[in-house]
Amino acid sequence: MPNHSAFAILYFFVTLGVAMILRLISLGPVFDLLNPDWIMLVMVYWIMALPERFGVFSGFMVGLLTDVLTGRMLGQYALIYAVIAYFTVKEHRRLRQFPILHQCFFVFYFLMFAKLLVFGLESLKVGNRFGIEYWYSVFTSVLAWPAVFLVLRYIRVLARIA
Repeated sequence: MPNHSAFAILYFFVTLGVAMILRLISLGPVFDLLNPDWIMLVMVYWIMALPERFGVFSGFMVGLLTDVLTGRMLGQYALIYAVIAYFTVKEHRRLRQFPILHQCFFVFYFLMFAKLLVFGLESLKVGNRFGIEYWYSVFTSVLAWPAVFLVLRYIRVLARIA
C-alpha cells in the first residue's frame, strides 16, 4: 500500500513548482499584466482540499518562496499567503460545498486583499502609483480558478489522494 501522505506532499510541491514557473514566464509586457497568481491559486486549492496536511505554515512557507522568487520584500507574500491560508483552513468545509462559481468569489476577495496589501506596502516604500492595469491579474486569476480547480482535482483523484 503506497504512502498517500507522501504522494500528497510530492504533488503539492510539483504543482507548486509548475505554478512558480508559470509565474516567471514572460510572454511580453501585455501578457505579464494578465498573468494570474498561479501560486496562490494552487496553494488555496491544496489547503482547501487537504487542510489537515497543508495550512497556515504551508501558506507562510509558500509566501517566503514567492518573496524570493519575485524579489519582493522578504515576508510580504509570506504574511499575505499565511492570512489567506488561515481563512481557507477556517472555511474549507463551506468552500468545498460551494459550486465553482461561488468559489470564484472567495478567490476574488482574497486576491483583492493580497493586491491591496502589496499596493499598500509598495506605496509606503516608494510612493508608487499603480494604474488600472495593476488589477488585471485579479480578474484573470478569478477566470483561471475553475481550470486550476478542475485540473488539480483530477490529479488528486487520479493519484487517490484523500
